[in-house]
Amino acid sequence: MRLRTVLASLTAGLAAAASLTAAGPAHATGARADSACSPTVSLDHFSDALDKTTYDGTFVGNFSALALDTDGSLAALSDRSSLFRLDARTLAPASVVPLADESGAALDSEGLVVDADGTRLITSETEPSIRRYGADGRILDRLPVPAPLLVAPAGRATANQTFEGLTLLPGGRTLLASMEYALSGDSAGIVRLQTWERHRGRFRLAAQYAYRTDPGLGVPEIQALPDGRLLVLERGFTAGVGNTVRLYLADPRHATDTSAVENLTGGSGVRLVGKTLLTDLVTCPSQGATAKQPQPNPLLDNIEGMVVTGYAKGRLKVLLVSDDNQNAVQTTRFYDLRVRVRPLARFVAAG
Repeated sequence: MRLRTVLASLTAGLAAAASLTAAGPAHATGARADSACSPTVSLDHFSDALDKTTYDGTFVGNFSALALDTDGSLAALSDRSSLFRLDARTLAPASVVPLADESGAALDSEGLVVDADGTRLITSETEPSIRRYGADGRILDRLPVPAPLLVAPAGRATANQTFEGLTLLPGGRTLLASMEYALSGDSAGIVRLQTWERHRGRFRLAAQYAYRTDPGLGVPEIQALPDGRLLVLERGFTAGVGNTVRLYLADPRHATDTSAVENLTGGSGVRLVGKTLLTDLVTCPSQGATAKQPQPNPLLDNIEGMVVTGYAKGRLKVLLVSDDNQNAVQTTRFYDLRVRVRPLARFVAAG
């Protein structure tokens, strides 16, 4: 597969986001001079405003993904089969839509993309699957999934370790989903990134790439930048210690198409997606945050969702959210980051 775009090609969602205030959501901490997490990442604000709240009889939390909607609001996906619309300034819920599979059963909904026409592409870890939904929660379509990526015994994936991240590449033609952990038979820490190409309104299976996580970490989210590179969240949890959350810039330009490679091992001759550490969030200033369980930094929690809300000349605004698992010792927390990356004038990826 070959992907071409220019830096000036922005998604409709990012264009809509240009009007978002730099002040961040209400109920957030004020900006502080000691906001630097690393030379390239700063924490502007965090907000616990939605922690342990309800809206229209639905628990607000369990957030696994964020996306910009076509009207500039935030779409927030709960892994308990609910899709919320949030005010982009205040985070206040404005609506909630229940989700289900074709038989009416609940999803383990993890990844979210809002397409240019307002339809929602949503992953479920159960099979795994990707379905297209209307804004009203009605199923419109279901995408094919390669057999090896299915949960065993149908495939080689492990339950609850499949499609977590989902993103649409610039131009809207290529969809990319990230597995959270390795398949059986692949080396530990090597996760597969599967793509689909849009053809006459339908997504068809396309190239696949391999990405190596840091030891013990998985990939809960991935987001495309307007130049075709990827922001990748890596996350892990150690009981009694807490969470590890790292943000990487990944570059798939020279990665091998691994769709025909049965086992990804050290000797497979595969060129992995390149990555550069932007920050380990443990280094961010806590800014008065508190944790309900042991954490190496009280700011940290089970961060799982990410969306780019603004982009200009290598300067990003990135919003993260944690999944509280509806658990008393975890917090639904939003993080407003500023991220700097070196701009690319042109992006070409070949596999």
